Amino acid sequence: MAGLNKVTVEDINVKGKKVLVRVDFNVPLKDGVITNDNRITAALPTINKLTENGAKVVLCSHLGKPKNGPEDKFSLAPAAARLAELVNTKVIFAKDDTVVGENAKKAVAEMNDGEIVVLENTRFRGAEETKNGEDFAKELADLVDGEAFVMDAFGSAHRAHASTAGVTKFVKETAVGYLMQKEINFLGNAVEDPVRPFVAILGGAKVADKLNVINNLIEKCDTLIIGGGMAYTFLKAQGKEVGTSLVDDTKIDYCKEMIEKAAAAGKQLLLPVDTTITKNFPDPIDAEIEVEVSDTIPADMMGLDIGTKTAELYAEAVKSAKTVVWNGPMGVFENPILAKGTIAVAKSLAETDATTIIGGGDSAAAVIQLGFADKMSHISTGGGASLEYLEGKVLPGIDVIADK
Repeated sequence: MAGLNKVTVEDINVKGKKVLVRVDFNVPLKDGVITNDNRITAALPTINKLTENGAKVVLCSHLGKPKNGPEDKFSLAPAAARLAELVNTKVIFAKDDTVVGENAKKAVAEMNDGEIVVLENTRFRGAEETKNGEDFAKELADLVDGEAFVMDAFGSAHRAHASTAGVTKFVKETAVGYLMQKEINFLGNAVEDPVRPFVAILGGAKVADKLNVINNLIEKCDTLIIGGGMAYTFLKAQGKEVGTSLVDDTKIDYCKEMIEKAAAAGKQLLLPVDTTITKNFPDPIDAEIEVEVSDTIPADMMGLDIGTKTAELYAEAVKSAKTVVWNGPMGVFENPILAKGTIAVAKSLAETDATTIIGGGDSAAAVIQLGFADKMSHISTGGGASLEYLEGKVLPGIDVIADK
């Protein structure tokens, strides 16, 4: 899985051809206004490459989770409008509740080489999209006369949907875009062929969400650092008092196994040595609360962030690393008082000369929100996809693309 052995946009001749591109325009919206356009800008290198090489580019994406068929609040119209501001060519939005109906067909038929048509939200087709319906997949391919498909939506690559996987059955050529290439190269090399020492940092709330990742990374990394809510299940597995902290009692034996597995393999497993504790979870989440840092957690208190000694211990482990993968915050980072552990880890990554890879989701949000984004080697655009990749799974949206 290390590196990339897939056909890329560099390898295909697209001049005068219609090319369907699966992008990830699942952008956050507030009252119809995009609040963060990172996913659109991340797709620009691939889109620009195709238009500059004379392709007729048809873009498809999902947005949100519409439950009752087409809904205006889930329309891709704002994303198409933002794209039009960012590219030097004509962008047509094919407003079409069936995604591939008469409006879409007309827009594609009338486009010139180097122009772009953006289709409506693929999830407007409901289960046909998410259950990889063959008819919908064929309709998407027919829009581009079955000529070519480029997959550039890493955030959806772990899902075998009609627009990510099914469509490839009905086109002559398939390739990955630049964003996919970058994701696969960074994540693949980190896990399969890392420059050592390789340090993996896992946080977030639940052990259950990261079972396979922990198992896979213990085998691959030199040091595994555990923080966030899931650290308390590990601490309880060591027989420590964790008070009212979040614990998954069904996973205590699993955590014991992982502690033993790390020791047997000669791997360093780092757990918190002190904790930021408080009486009650903040409500609302950013409310001001009284906290203290303690080596132990009293029975009536809960841990909501790593403590200062732990932050120093984790930062020290990162200093000598050559490759670092981080997935999941160290505490309730949405609260400024409980963000100190996450900030300390982000800062230590920003200051190292290691290859630093942020595995999407909350840790990506934290790094961006805390102002460290430009100091990281790579921030993944896919939370769920990067997790599954770190588990060692084959992602359907990558698997279906032609090998070189």
